[in-house]
Amino acid sequence: MVNKEAIRRIMDDSDYLPGKIFAYTIQFLIILSLITFSIETIPDLSSKSITILYITECVVVAIFTMEYVFRIIIEEKKMSFIFSFYGLIDLLAILPFYIVSGFDLRSVRIFRLLRLLRILKLFKYNQAVNRLYRAFLITREELVLFGFVALMLIYLAAVGIYYCENAAQPEEFKSIFHCLWWSLITLTTVGYGDMYPITIGGKIFTFFMLTVGLMVIAIPTGLIASALSKARDEIDGNK
Repeated sequence: MVNKEAIRRIMDDSDYLPGKIFAYTIQFLIILSLITFSIETIPDLSSKSITILYITECVVVAIFTMEYVFRIIIEEKKMSFIFSFYGLIDLLAILPFYIVSGFDLRSVRIFRLLRLLRILKLFKYNQAVNRLYRAFLITREELVLFGFVALMLIYLAAVGIYYCENAAQPEEFKSIFHCLWWSLITLTTVGYGDMYPITIGGKIFTFFMLTVGLMVIAIPTGLIASALSKARDEIDGNK
């Protein structure tokens, strides 16, 4: 008889010593699988290296498979877990290995790229991610509003630079749609330099847009930082 509660505590309770060991083991295996996946892309690997990488992959997938099976066993609503976000991530982390090993259709090897999704499993064992998620929930309305304001600023900046530079550089600043690219890279302070003003009015306008761009970056950063602090207090208060 499977002791579901004992298994659940090991797999989900990171404050429990065996649970903490389990969580760190899974994290290590995820990172190991990503490293081996990257090493496999190195050309001219020796046959011994390929064999070691394959054995490592088999061991990692076997452990991930057992984890996936045990999670299904301990869940009361099994179908809900299977089709949940993390349930699908767990499945996609192992499915490509069995697809490739099961039969020799070379084209399906593209599914091996799905192994990169294993990195998302790290989020399950990181309390900081839960705080970040909570912070986004706290600030979602402000962030949505800020997103609309940012889009308006990008458009207004495109209109402004069009009127400043179109006459002097008709090939670069052909239309407001062409200017949207300049507006985006200027407000984000990236400034690739492929489009830049040459008129006095355009340079002055760009100065103000760069200043606004710094504020555009600073505002959501401040919102999220404040929300993270609040989320930490809420989570610590519920413990």
